[in-house]
Amino acid sequence: MRKEIIRTKIKEIEESIGLVEEYLPDKFEKFSSMGLMKDGIYKRIEFAIENVFDICAIINTDLELGIPSNDEDIVENLVKNKSLSEEMKEKLRSMKGFRNIVVHRYGRIDDKLAFEILKKNIKDFHEFIRKIEEFLGEEE
Repeated sequence: MRKEIIRTKIKEIEESIGLVEEYLPDKFEKFSSMGLMKDGIYKRIEFAIENVFDICAIINTDLELGIPSNDEDIVENLVKNKSLSEEMKEKLRSMKGFRNIVVHRYGRIDDKLAFEILKKNIKDFHEFIRKIEEFLGEEE
């Protein structure tokens, strides 16, 4: 298992999420007027989500769980292997959907919806990290 690479990616997630949590205001009105800072928040979330899926791909490969055709296959392999729960699978599916909206900017991003998603779901990153740390501990 490439634990050092995974731990480096965990640190990158923690750094990105820490910055988002530091700069994400309590009120939508302030968020909507943040301009470039708001774009930075979106970029950090995108980066964190990409790292989450990189970690999943590394574990899938290192455990030789099969050759996936996409991120959903990777996550499904990890659930079948009991490395991730069904609940976490759903959270990762939501993360991926949010990332796609941010990256591809389908139409215009609905800042109000994005703000609500960020406020409600930022904790999912911390939960993912805890689960991966537990998994890495079991592998030692």
